[in-house]
Amino acid sequence: MTLVPDSEVEELRAAVRRFLGDKAPSERVRAVLDGDPGHDPAVWSGLAAQGVLGLVVPEELGGGGAGHVERAVVAEELGRALTPAPFLASAVLATDALLALDDEPARAEFLPRLATGELVGTVAVAECGGEWDRTGGRTTATAADGRWELTGVKTPVLAGDTAGLVLVLARTADGPGWFAVDGAAPGLTRERLSTLDPTRRLAALRFDATPARHLASADPAAALGTVADLAAVALAAEQTGLMQRALELTVEYATLRVQFGRPIGSYQAVKHGCADVYSAWEHAVSVVRHAAWAADHDRAELPVAAALAQTYTGPAAFTAATAMVQYHGGVGYTWEHDAHLFYKRAKSAEQLLGSPAGHRARLAERLGL
Repeated sequence: MTLVPDSEVEELRAAVRRFLGDKAPSERVRAVLDGDPGHDPAVWSGLAAQGVLGLVVPEELGGGGAGHVERAVVAEELGRALTPAPFLASAVLATDALLALDDEPARAEFLPRLATGELVGTVAVAECGGEWDRTGGRTTATAADGRWELTGVKTPVLAGDTAGLVLVLARTADGPGWFAVDGAAPGLTRERLSTLDPTRRLAALRFDATPARHLASADPAAALGTVADLAAVALAAEQTGLMQRALELTVEYATLRVQFGRPIGSYQAVKHGCADVYSAWEHAVSVVRHAAWAADHDRAELPVAAALAQTYTGPAAFTAATAMVQYHGGVGYTWEHDAHLFYKRAKSAEQLLGSPAGHRARLAERLGL
């Protein structure tokens, strides 16, 4: 096992960082927050042109044929820039769900379009803001006249207000099942949610006898577990990138802001606080690299590595964002400064795939404690 990125991975990181620095600087991020579709289509198409939306998609299906190590690097850079893009929904959740299922025709139909960014996908599992339910929850799927229909509510759903493909876990008479729903299907109502984090869109989806396509899966619940673990790795990578950038901006400010005739970074309390964040970031990097490696090379280790990634990085990223606000003083509390965007992204990400307590419980269970 090696946790040190090779030259190709570092070249990928540098390319994505240059692209985001040029096309998605802070002012551009702010400009697209309140509009539709909530992200910059030019940035999305640019990411697609670089091939990063389909990194884990096999080459024969139009993807890059790379791995989760490479995808984690991209997620890290997107988190570092607070990029408002449906990467986690489409290039992670929807892509991983199709790869985890056993429906070859669906893979051939959807994965090439997800990889090119032509189609934005998402996964609808949670209900009433709760944790993911492996039974399908209260959303039911019934067969009528040779076709399937869904009835129920899924919320929150990442990029649910704009996704053209929604992969839904619903309850059937034979247990949970996966279904594909077209974003324009009749009976599907989308409601954009008011959220803490303006850089990440969430929606409530209501299905009222909505036509759906049943997707083949030998074990739908196990497929969901794989999707959740891989999403935990990608989200942890994003949180690590956020930590790094928050620390960089804080250190830069501490060297420039003068109080009582000295830069505030010269005071022991500030130095120690920044050192603590740096130490936490280094730990997070190691945790994420191990989890990404496990996703590629040791799937038996992935459940523990993924649970550890979210158990550690979620609270650590929020602590780093909190320190950013505090060490920036009064300016850190203003709308004009980006500190509040880091703070809100960190807090929402900490809760996105379940509470920290839930992640700790899963880690303990998987360790046999």
